[in-house]
Amino acid sequence: MQTSNRTVSLVLGSGGARGLAHIGVIHWLIENGYEIRSISGASIGALVGGIHAIGKLDVYAEWVMALERLDVLRLLDPTIGRPGIFKGERIISVLRELVGDAHVEQLPVSYTAVATDLETGEEVWLRQGNLFDAIRASMATPMVFTPFRHGRRQLIDGAVVNPVPIAPTLDDPTALTVAVDLSGPAEQDPLPGRSASLVADNAYHRRILKFIDALRPGTQAKEPSHGMFGVAMVAMQAMQDTIARLRTAAYMPDVMIEIPRNACGFFEFWKAEELIALGRERTARAFEAQAARAGSTLEAPSS
Repeated sequence: MQTSNRTVSLVLGSGGARGLAHIGVIHWLIENGYEIRSISGASIGALVGGIHAIGKLDVYAEWVMALERLDVLRLLDPTIGRPGIFKGERIISVLRELVGDAHVEQLPVSYTAVATDLETGEEVWLRQGNLFDAIRASMATPMVFTPFRHGRRQLIDGAVVNPVPIAPTLDDPTALTVAVDLSGPAEQDPLPGRSASLVADNAYHRRILKFIDALRPGTQAKEPSHGMFGVAMVAMQAMQDTIARLRTAAYMPDVMIEIPRNACGFFEFWKAEELIALGRERTARAFEAQAARAGSTLEAPSS
């Protein structure tokens, strides 16, 4: 394929720690000669896409692959009396220090972080202003992270209205639209687990771990036992799945990459290495399948 036919608009969906698979997707695309000229993301998709846009994805990948379970707990900042369990300020501060910051309009690629207006329910496209402010607004998962004030608006997770935000890329002058859906069909052992690191046995850690466990996908054959947060997350997942199906039916991408919804729990960022590998593998598989359907119209180099 000519270089002009390898330009990509990349759509990165929401899904908590499963979004680390986005790193593997981006690595595969670059290694196989595709040029990412536009990025649209919701929640974790906005985070990974934004870090790639400022050229620090490898720095972030190295950092996140070194995280252990206790490290993830330390990045959470519980709050009391606010509309969310965590403030979300600590992780944003750490990432700003790690990779730097920028203004969206100054990025070398077109970038859109998708959020939701808490008052009106409108979908909001953040294409200007501070990058990490846009990311923080887009990843404000209801009940998990507090809403983020952006100008005059109170914003929450873009996944509430658009989990796989293809629409912001429709006018892009690129050859391909590649979308990553982190809520693909559940599979048997999609990501073989590794043993968790030891965590200090104190009341704070036990409470946080109990909350994290409540956010795990309920995919066991036996009847799951959900707490309040578990029920809320399963309900929101079902809502987002329905919205994503409707949206992708209206705006079908050229290549759809699906990551199984049960690949990991919402906060299991300590599985980064496996998730990145999964993203790489599912990207190769999606391009091969698309090439077969299209009669090799799309080139699918061996990975």
